[in-house]
Amino acid sequence: MALTYEPIATTTLGSAASSITFSSIAATYTDLRVVLTIKSATNGAPFLRLNGAAGTAYSQTELYGNGSTATSARSTSTSEIALTQDAIGAAGTITFYTVDVFSYAGSTNKTVLVTGQTDKNGSGMVYNSVGLYRSTSAITSLSLHTNTTGMDAGTIATLYGIKAA
Repeated sequence: MALTYEPIATTTLGSAASSITFSSIAATYTDLRVVLTIKSATNGAPFLRLNGAAGTAYSQTELYGNGSTATSARSTSTSEIALTQDAIGAAGTITFYTVDVFSYAGSTNKTVLVTGQTDKNGSGMVYNSVGLYRSTSAITSLSLHTNTTGMDAGTIATLYGIKAA
């Protein structure tokens, strides 16, 4: 990573789980980046929540494709930000994500950029989205979760703080 990226925390799952949470995030950086490599345990879909907020605090615009079809979608007033429009795949599938949270400690709404790629044994998908978290509170916790016990042992999530972006 570039010199402006400082690793804050890394979690490597030793067994299947449905979530990974980073908490007590200090307000000492300009932006945050999560690098997530999911080893699929079940065919679930991953999501992001900030500060534990559910309700209707999020909006999202997505663009995704599988090599033959490109699709877009928009959602408003949702309870989380999707990291993909498709399930992460059968057991053993590896999916790579980056999640950027801009101005996370600022006093304005937070913008989130998500990129994801998965192969799925020749029938993969690429995914990009921009999301909005409608809160003026600083981000102090970030949760990555699936709608099943979708993350298997070997899943790795690293949270980076970006200095002076």
